[in-house]
Amino acid sequence: MRVDLFDFDLPEDRIALRPAVPREAARLLVVPPAGALGHRTIADLPGLLRAGDALVLNDTRVIPARLRGLRIRGENAARVEIMLHRRLAPDTWLAFARPAKKLAPGDRIRFGDERESTACLLASLDAEVEARGEGGEVRLRFAFQGPALDEAIAAHGEMPLPPYIAGKRPADERDLVDYQTVYAAEAGAVAAPTAGLHLSAGMLAGLAERGIAQHRVTLHVGAGTFLPVSADDTTDHRMHPEWGTVSAETAAALNETRARGGRVVAIGTTSLRLLESAADPDGTIRAFSDETSIFITPGYRFRAVDVLMTNFHLPRSTLFMLVSAFAGLDRMRAAYAEAIAQGYRFYSYGDACLLERAPA
Repeated sequence: MRVDLFDFDLPEDRIALRPAVPREAARLLVVPPAGALGHRTIADLPGLLRAGDALVLNDTRVIPARLRGLRIRGENAARVEIMLHRRLAPDTWLAFARPAKKLAPGDRIRFGDERESTACLLASLDAEVEARGEGGEVRLRFAFQGPALDEAIAAHGEMPLPPYIAGKRPADERDLVDYQTVYAAEAGAVAAPTAGLHLSAGMLAGLAERGIAQHRVTLHVGAGTFLPVSADDTTDHRMHPEWGTVSAETAAALNETRARGGRVVAIGTTSLRLLESAADPDGTIRAFSDETSIFITPGYRFRAVDVLMTNFHLPRSTLFMLVSAFAGLDRMRAAYAEAIAQGYRFYSYGDACLLERAPA
């Protein structure tokens, strides 16, 4: 499909730079397959779902994946910024570099303490550029590995706010809480599963009291989620792989939910993409532990998910393509136009919508 079909104009002031407080105060646009759109808040979510439904939550935890350092080449040095996005080995990551043109294989980058002293083991963190790819991607081999590397990244890294927020303000102490779901457990994401940011512990308890089950999966969201689609046609776009896990117990519980007439409700596109990657053509969800680079566009036949809660996404993004596949392109264009007209807040810290899957 033509990528320009997924374009729309968004006023700059609709981009949220801070989340709603409390979390469940965010607005929620209800988008049924047909009929009027509903204007609610996240606090209304328990009443919009049914007893017997099952929520699927992505419990990935965001790591401080933005690193700033010096490229050292002989006597010359240059400042660079690195965004980690995919771990390849205990000591090796793929990352996006800015400016990438300053880096070449064999270069050394020093993060943290820019002095040459190594009196303190974690005072600085060194990495070697092993390879340089397309789109500013580089492969880095670090001087540490495993838990020691994780500790060093935590010491020197920053919370990786999306570029449309980071370009307007620096990350701060509030983001350490705001840009993490309350159920985050498995460290490895470099972007938050943002629909889940709306759910407080009290909200989750209220949903459970109404007979709405909750199941957790893990998809480590990569920085590729922020990359624009530069191709003119969706068939020419390449998704970056992300690692995900669905346990056998969770798969069995979700299959049982659907067998007795309940609905699988994905909290966020990351949960949806992982479940669709784990599902057979007949909709049976299997245990899954692997990379996925699934790219969902209109025409895709959904197998596992019946309802989706998600934030409002960027124009021409793979995520707007996904929601258009789920609820219908015309329906989503109309819903986004209504959201813009009614002052909804967009993107990671913005409001959300609740989508029912369009009939096949």
